[in-house]
Amino acid sequence: MKLSVYIAASLDGFIARENGDVDWLECVGSDGDAEDYGFQDFFSSVSCLVMGRNTFEKVLTFGRWPYEGKRVVVMTRSLKTLPVAMKGKVELFSTSPEALVDKLNVENETHLYIDGGRLIQSFLRSSLVDEINISYIPILLGRGIPLFGSLDTEIRLKHANTKAYPTGLVQSKYLVPSGDNQPSVNTLSN
Repeated sequence: MKLSVYIAASLDGFIARENGDVDWLECVGSDGDAEDYGFQDFFSSVSCLVMGRNTFEKVLTFGRWPYEGKRVVVMTRSLKTLPVAMKGKVELFSTSPEALVDKLNVENETHLYIDGGRLIQSFLRSSLVDEINISYIPILLGRGIPLFGSLDTEIRLKHANTKAYPTGLVQSKYLVPSGDNQPSVNTLSN
């Protein structure tokens, strides 16, 4: 099973404002450009979307559920029930990333899309991410919710490709080598 991250970040590394707002994402494509930056092709390859509670709650504010027909799992320890409109569209899961991956592997899922800042960090700490796709938006927010938090060890990535768009968005794909290729001694200290 393949596990992928596909996310947008400001040039200074934030995925949302401090209050969780992502209105700044509209700065690309605001001139009527219908470019989707490869998202539909990526999303079509995904068998299951796994998101964190905060991301789920943000998506609910969009009005229309954008993931119709796709299996969606929300990892949360605090959310115990789903809104009525989400029953049958979303599953809740409350244990570890490893346990979820084991469960979804047994259920023959083939490609997981991991979405949400803290959830991405959790999957990275558990060495469960195979690739990271980051779309850097040409804006400096100055502060906000960072894409990557602190890690226990460094994670070396292998650059796969980068594409620049006329809107100023720059999208890079990185492969995360298996745990065997990661340094075992280089722990990060504060």
